[in-house]
Amino acid sequence: MDTKQSLAKVIFEAIDNCFPGADGLPQEADIAGMLEIPPEKEMGDYAFPCFKLSRALRMGPPQIAAALAGAIDAGELCQAKQLGGYLNFFLNRDNFAEKTLNTVLAAGEGYGSSDLGDGKTVCIDYSSINIAKRFHIGHLSTTMLGHSLGRIFRHLGYKTVGINHLGDWGTQFGKLIYAFKTWGEESEVEAKGVPELTRLYVKFHEEAEKDPTLDDEGRAWFKKIEQGDEEALRLFNWFKDLTLRDTKPVYDLLGVEFDSYNGESFYVDKTDRVVNELREKNLLTISEGASVVDLDEEESGMPPCLILKKDGTTIYATRDIAAALYRKENYNFDKCLYVVAYQQDLHFRQFFKVIDKMGYDWAKDLVHVAFGMISYDGQSLSTRKGHVLFLEDVLNTAIEKARAIIEEKSPNLENKDEVAKQVGIGAVVYADLQNGRIKDIDFNWERVLSFEGETGPYVQYTHARCCSALRKAEGLEGAAIDYSALGDDYAQELLRQLSRFPDAVKEAANRYEPSIITRAVTELCKAYNKFYYENRIIVDEAGVRAARVALTKAVKNTIKTGLYLIGMEAPERM
Repeated sequence: MDTKQSLAKVIFEAIDNCFPGADGLPQEADIAGMLEIPPEKEMGDYAFPCFKLSRALRMGPPQIAAALAGAIDAGELCQAKQLGGYLNFFLNRDNFAEKTLNTVLAAGEGYGSSDLGDGKTVCIDYSSINIAKRFHIGHLSTTMLGHSLGRIFRHLGYKTVGINHLGDWGTQFGKLIYAFKTWGEESEVEAKGVPELTRLYVKFHEEAEKDPTLDDEGRAWFKKIEQGDEEALRLFNWFKDLTLRDTKPVYDLLGVEFDSYNGESFYVDKTDRVVNELREKNLLTISEGASVVDLDEEESGMPPCLILKKDGTTIYATRDIAAALYRKENYNFDKCLYVVAYQQDLHFRQFFKVIDKMGYDWAKDLVHVAFGMISYDGQSLSTRKGHVLFLEDVLNTAIEKARAIIEEKSPNLENKDEVAKQVGIGAVVYADLQNGRIKDIDFNWERVLSFEGETGPYVQYTHARCCSALRKAEGLEGAAIDYSALGDDYAQELLRQLSRFPDAVKEAANRYEPSIITRAVTELCKAYNKFYYENRIIVDEAGVRAARVALTKAVKNTIKTGLYLIGMEAPERM
């Protein structure tokens, strides 16, 4: 049952009856989106603001609300009352319980899904690791935001293309090759992987401070990569393979997969097209020897977008424009999302605007999904200062800490290792996706792994609690559900939270904001725990028991779906 659509139909019919032939009034399809949740429960379940009708009808909102309330006779669905300039709705509790439960249970773990995105494609550029560098906690937000958005859009029927746009181009790779050939051993690099590459890269810079001519050696080796030298390319691709091998355990722990690993190097031979097209369209100008696209006229104060440096080489923006053109032509996306920290906002605004100036109307479909930074116990992360957390270490530590907590709280649990992994990883993911993505995050172990308050373990424990109640109810099924048993305030609040979940999924997609689902699931868990403490699930009255078991099952399924959408697992025992 889509309660909002049902109310929209009632409101539309009342408007048509009260004010026939009036112009400028909302259509039925628009009314559902205008419905609000009242700030106080005593004010009803939904409210329709009549202010937007006031101008068209030349009446005061309270008069309009009173007229509509008098015209509505929908006792099976709701009661309508005028409260100020609002038309407030009090749902029929028995009917609401029946319709909501039937809808949720029929959908199962597919609740909240739709065919909204049927035939549409969303490209998601996220994680974007750098070759020959360790995967640190600073990559957590881009990785989990992108992973979650992919699941959300697929839940809504979209086809998604997950892209790990590797940072695999630049003179640093020439320097790394020189360092390897001068101080490295193939067996050591093969055995130790990225940490050994990092050691060699650091050594290069230490030696280059003593002998600046080493920078020329690094540039010479990068030139060889550009020219296709066999030895240079072999080492370059080997370093790339080692990096992907190093990150695989992290991606496996997080359940993250990609459809494409095409990075910067993939688009280097596609940048000539970008430069030539910009020249043909008279968009390139010369500024201090460099080729740029002037953007100040488009947005006051925006600096020009650099396309070619003085020496004629391309930069990030050139390659990003080439990548956008490639993705549009190969995937025909309806949206292309770039999940990158907010510090890169100017870069994205610039190259999006360049694509717009090139005459591509799909430039409007390019979206920078920005997010905040992560600190650890109040300190910003810095590789140079040694204050950095490698993501694999963070995840493994979370699993170990979760294992210790489970050992203390549930010593007889059979699958402790599996649950510890689910809880530890889930705690980190939840902490990352709990608040709005643009907010900075201060990572604190005690808060992250707490079973109380709004945390990952708390939400997972509520799911396990539902599973426990359902196990106790096994063998007691078969009785007809007494929907009147769900008329108390605690059950009704729980049903309200369930009924709002599909809207939360859609809003999360519209705003590129997985935290909306995180909050929806958390509120659902809070409502269930209140219901659980006030109402015994297994009672003698068969109809009451059937109602509470059905409600528990609906909550369990919805929590599991919500956790899946943000990249978490749902343990059945904790």
